[in-house]
Amino acid sequence: MADRRLGLIMHGVTGRMGYNQHLVRSILAIRDQGGIALSNGDRLVVDPIIVGRDADKIERLAKKHDIKRWGSDLDAALANPDDTVFFDAGTTLMRASLIEKALAAGKHVYCEKPTSDSLDVAVNLAKTARASGLKHGVVQDKLFLPGLMKLKMLRDSGFFGKILSVRGEFGYWVFEGDWQPAQRPSWNYRKADGGGIILDMLCHWRYVLDNLFGEVQAVSCLGATHIPERVDEKGNRFKADTDDAAYATFELEGGVVAQINSSWTTRVRRDDLVTFHVDGTHGSAVAGLHKCWSQHRVNTPKPVWNPDQPQTMNFFADWEEVPDNWPAQNGFKAQWEMFLKHVAEDAPWQYGLEAGAKGVQLAELGLKSWAERRWLDVPKLEF
Repeated sequence: MADRRLGLIMHGVTGRMGYNQHLVRSILAIRDQGGIALSNGDRLVVDPIIVGRDADKIERLAKKHDIKRWGSDLDAALANPDDTVFFDAGTTLMRASLIEKALAAGKHVYCEKPTSDSLDVAVNLAKTARASGLKHGVVQDKLFLPGLMKLKMLRDSGFFGKILSVRGEFGYWVFEGDWQPAQRPSWNYRKADGGGIILDMLCHWRYVLDNLFGEVQAVSCLGATHIPERVDEKGNRFKADTDDAAYATFELEGGVVAQINSSWTTRVRRDDLVTFHVDGTHGSAVAGLHKCWSQHRVNTPKPVWNPDQPQTMNFFADWEEVPDNWPAQNGFKAQWEMFLKHVAEDAPWQYGLEAGAKGVQLAELGLKSWAERRWLDVPKLEF
């Protein structure tokens, strides 16, 4: 057994997702657990350098978390042959050019989604990565959530029979920023900065639907800007010129129909901030981020419509919770470990930049469907 160092350049880790999920709960957690066990018994030990434009902020972050290396010169970091992996969680509009630069420097690359706000750019990025022979990946964290892993287990066991439909509800009320600070950054509501819930969330729904229920074959999407004016982090009012809600229907292979509402302008009265309700001929299930409930056809009640008296049946009582039969960990960390094993020992990996392009494709088609008020087919991408 031996320790194998892996030098990792991390860009964009001062933002909410980059800091919380990727730096603290993934890479630093991997560091603090002593690395990742490889198949030959060695341990892969991560050695990150964090890089950002604000040198003072980066230095404070490094000292807070005992990170030995930091800097503000990305070109210098990319020139270091001892660091072989580049990660980006910065802004969407900068991502493709940064990934291209890292690939040109001979680095394996891993990044947040979306990989671009343009399908052409996302496809070309995937082609460049494939041609380079380097390892590449995109974050698809929701596949590693305990609730969705339980849905996958139910599907793989044949519990659902033939899956008929999927209904998803995502979102919560994001405060406008006037009388309470907003809990999402203001750029989310500016088109010029890469904002909009369709670009953000349809990338997620593409990989969730493709991997769990069937490949997306067509989409119909209606977007909305429900809150036209918001207040930014400095207290300045600005025009919200991109979508803060999306109401989408998808046709999946096998005849499955999926409906997913995504909204930053809804108040939550459901089990979690995101829920998926799956109906099949033999059974149904509802999953949130962590928990999942199922109802088999033999346990399905037989209600009768009667609007003239109050409902006497407790429908929630007829569902059984799926147990936690395996240890759950942070979904981002789980995927990070998979990618780093892929880099270190060519372990299996299916979440390359091609998957990122598929997400951008669905978002772009969703926006086009909204603009043209019609259904659109989702063609197969060629890489």
